[in-house]
Amino acid sequence: MFVPEVDGNDEPLPSAPLAARMRPRTFHEYVGQEHLVGEGRILRRLAESDSLPSMILWGPPGTGKTTLARIVARMSKSTFVPLSAVSAGVADLRRVTAESRDRLRAGLGRTVLFIDEIHRFNKAQQDAILPFVEDGTVTMIGATTENPSFEVIGPLLSRSRVFALKMLEPESIERIICNALADETRGLGASGVAMDDEAVQALAASVGGDARIALNAVEAAVLNAQSGEGRRVGVDDIEEALQQRTYLYDRQGDAHYDTISAFIKSVRGSDPDAALYWLARMIEAGEDPLFIVRRMVILASEDVGLADPQALVVATACQQAVHFIGLPEGFFAMAETALYLALAPKSNSTGSAYGAALRDVEATRNDPVPLHLRNAVTGLMRQMGYGSGYKYAHDYEGAVVDQQHLPDRVAGHTYYRATDQGWEGRRKREREEQRVTNKRTQPAED
Repeated sequence: MFVPEVDGNDEPLPSAPLAARMRPRTFHEYVGQEHLVGEGRILRRLAESDSLPSMILWGPPGTGKTTLARIVARMSKSTFVPLSAVSAGVADLRRVTAESRDRLRAGLGRTVLFIDEIHRFNKAQQDAILPFVEDGTVTMIGATTENPSFEVIGPLLSRSRVFALKMLEPESIERIICNALADETRGLGASGVAMDDEAVQALAASVGGDARIALNAVEAAVLNAQSGEGRRVGVDDIEEALQQRTYLYDRQGDAHYDTISAFIKSVRGSDPDAALYWLARMIEAGEDPLFIVRRMVILASEDVGLADPQALVVATACQQAVHFIGLPEGFFAMAETALYLALAPKSNSTGSAYGAALRDVEATRNDPVPLHLRNAVTGLMRQMGYGSGYKYAHDYEGAVVDQQHLPDRVAGHTYYRATDQGWEGRRKREREEQRVTNKRTQPAED
């Protein structure tokens, strides 16, 4: 059975990883998130005034969510009880809330219940904590890397403040690394190993804003240097310790949706360089290539459309190619298609036209088909006027015929408004010319 740790003294053991030993204990030691914890900023004011609300800390991994929760709990003189949504259940929540109520009754102060990865709690588990957040039995701080709008139930979200943490900039990561290298008590200052400035900068640029990964790599590189002949850590040592650059990407999470959104908007905005960049980011992060291609097929119709009808042909051919050859070679077809779509003229007339037609369909879906458009396959139908007055399109140049093809209530409504872009623009001009010609040459009405 999982037993939560009531954290009264959260000093890490000397054998703890460097990232745990260097965990900041005060706002003064905390690096980054100035928009929340800088002098006079909202979260710092709430902590310093001991008016801490329940909250959700939302941000990328390694940006200091757990650390921030510990600091604000300490400043509010509350008992800090950490739970992980990965391993804890409803029974653990009930035990913690019961103990919190006992502490309140005994005058021992409030309890800050910290739930790491709160997005992993299902609805029933989130419902279980809701009454105790509502009545103040606990002050809940949830931490999540996922958008709480989608992962936290509405009632719990409405009773919490959401604070968004930003990815740490390389400059902040450099500060964190240098602090760890200089600290002789909790850090690596007593190791006798130095790190080149270039190595610090390279590491800070390689960890995707994740301070935890940076400190783990520093510790590995310093331990390796201590056991070897050198007493300095260079760029090569960092690359060996890090093994590979870290991609902040989750195929089911925010990074997945944010990155594909950036890719689509870059292609739509006719920026081939940005399109290639975001495509490469997704491929290198392990995104499903067919997911990317499906989005390009959609874009070919939605955003390029009739400005270049060939775009849909290219995109569907890309789907076939990637399905057939896979990765890594499939990136050639994907890159070619991304460039083609980015460079193509753009028109959203197809979607706009369909939407306009759909609105009329919803209002007139039971209106009868005009008689002259119906097939007269029997004598009775001919007697009733089926097909009477129908103009055969091939009797007119370009098959452009001036004839009512819509039900009476929507006759004359225009849904499709051609742009002047690419093929669509050329076809628009041709149709206008054909209409003029047909008005002069069309057969006389019976």
